[in-house]
Amino acid sequence: MIKLIGILIVVVGFVFRVDALLIVLIAGVITGLVSGLNFMEILSIMGKAFVDNRAMSLFVLTLPAIGLAEKHGLREQAAKLISSIKAATAGRIMSLYLALRVLIGALGLRLGGHAQFVRPLVAPMVTGAVQAKYGIEEIPEDLYEDLMGYSASSENYGNFYGQNIFVAASGLLLIQGVFKEAGIEVDLLTMSRYAIPVGIFAIIYGTLQYLMLDRKIQKYFSERKVNASG
Repeated sequence: MIKLIGILIVVVGFVFRVDALLIVLIAGVITGLVSGLNFMEILSIMGKAFVDNRAMSLFVLTLPAIGLAEKHGLREQAAKLISSIKAATAGRIMSLYLALRVLIGALGLRLGGHAQFVRPLVAPMVTGAVQAKYGIEEIPEDLYEDLMGYSASSENYGNFYGQNIFVAASGLLLIQGVFKEAGIEVDLLTMSRYAIPVGIFAIIYGTLQYLMLDRKIQKYFSERKVNASG
């Protein structure tokens, strides 16, 4: 049971809001020590785990670039660009991004993400489209929160349902590994083919949801206009 002390350390650390990376490292070191490993063995295991999963931390390299771009007006320029397109609506922008995200995932590329695309580009374009269409300078807080949530969902739908179309996706490899351990042989290409209609359905479902959002926004401002005039 003493070997499970690492879990307790992580829980206590999160409760007291200690730096997550620091508390996980401490938990790992202590767990290794009580398990009979020496300090060099623990460092070796941690180093190997980092190298094996180094691709998972590559997104951190993009954050400074995104931050600098935002500081110099990336969000404002994105909103200004989309506000100049009269046919643009919040729903159409999110539908387009959703379809693009599924396609990118199907090709096995990692171009996208909440920090890299949704916050600095998609969300400002969505809010800019609403501001231009209804001639407002500031979006009401309740509607703004809805727009942010829907914008994030376009990334979630596209990434989750698009990535498994790629035949060498990590998700498919994980599924294949689980089935293999259960004695069931599953071909990656077969799983990829089954993921294609799921990805198409995700695009259709998301598009319908976002077009309904456009109608909801229109109704929202129509009611406010009626109430204001009354």
